[in-house]
Amino acid sequence: MLIKNAHIVSDTEYTADIQITGEQITAIGQQLTARADETVIDATGATVVPGLIDVHVHFREPGFTAKETIKTGAQAAAHGGFTTVVAMSNLNPVPDTVATLKPLLAKNRSDAKITVRQFAPITRDLHSDQVVDMPALQAAGALGFSNDGVGVQDADTMYRAMLQAAKLNAPIVAHIEDASLMHGGVINAGPVAKKLNLPGIINQTESSQLARDLDLAAATGVHYHACHISTRQSVALIREAKKRGVNVTAEVSPHHLLLDENNIPGDNPMFKMNPPLRSRADHLALLEGLQDGTLDMIATDHAPHTAEEKTGSFKTAAFGIVGSETAFPLLYTKFVKSKMFTLQQLIAKMSTIPAAKFGLPGGHITVGGPADLTILDLETSYKIDPADWFSKGKNSPFIGEEVQGQALYTISHGQIAYQKGGQA
Repeated sequence: MLIKNAHIVSDTEYTADIQITGEQITAIGQQLTARADETVIDATGATVVPGLIDVHVHFREPGFTAKETIKTGAQAAAHGGFTTVVAMSNLNPVPDTVATLKPLLAKNRSDAKITVRQFAPITRDLHSDQVVDMPALQAAGALGFSNDGVGVQDADTMYRAMLQAAKLNAPIVAHIEDASLMHGGVINAGPVAKKLNLPGIINQTESSQLARDLDLAAATGVHYHACHISTRQSVALIREAKKRGVNVTAEVSPHHLLLDENNIPGDNPMFKMNPPLRSRADHLALLEGLQDGTLDMIATDHAPHTAEEKTGSFKTAAFGIVGSETAFPLLYTKFVKSKMFTLQQLIAKMSTIPAAKFGLPGGHITVGGPADLTILDLETSYKIDPADWFSKGKNSPFIGEEVQGQALYTISHGQIAYQKGGQA
């Protein structure tokens, strides 16, 4: 493949041609000549960036395929410009043994045109206090360990898991939630909860358990990754932990960067997510944490549900929204067009840094590097319309938003995984 006239935004910004042979970038230069039978893409007017990387998606297979499958989830990710994603383990069966993990890894490879890596759970069946056989699961292909969706409630269990993961140099990827402080909450505890007469979730549900985990991470030396940070207290805890040398990374979701509780237009479950949309002060702390590097990366927490599961009230609907197909255009439109971030800074948070922190290929456009690229149209405006999506989940509060920054091509392993106007 030869990509002509590419305006490249990676570690630097320049215009050149990009030649791909097999799964590698083999040349970057001016006026490269196409070889016989080579696919040529003219990228004039478009922008080429390293393939986007999302370390937090839910593909729901096996067990919940009415919501999503590996195939539809990977198609949705490719449509959104992602070339690598990491899937969570809250599935049925939970991939907590080599026997249940191996067929899942095989299906991730066979059903996706992009790279789909997999987290195994921290404990057996997610809810138990029995730590999984981490060496065996890592050897089988697990990228790291996460009980996303429920978290680890017992401190000793988390400590033992961290000790084991540290020996393997494997990340512990934490859903941070003290269940004893949830009290049936469905929305942020605050004025909007009171106005809607809905049970609230206090900030300390997250930050108190995070404080526990950061102390354990300091003691064990494990790579501790904090999922979907949502509170100002959590940002402050991570900032302080990094200053004292704790091996912690953290992600923030697009919806927590784009919205706060004041954007909730009544009892509309499209705005129900866990952790919930927090206060304006929390929202501003997240933006500051992203800007100063306290929060390392952006991850979608793509959480598809059926239409039935997202209808009705906050009290009864499922937590979570989809994000794979809307994340980049929403963030580009809100933050790059307004000059709050440069495009290079956004790409760092959505590709370069997650690749570096999780040892994933990509994150840069360089000769000898993987041919994982996203070709973007940054100029054309369009409205977010779930009819255009590949995901089975249509649960999003952003439907109807006008955005820019759609993927024209997503190239993974040197092959076209998505092409605008074509199939993913």
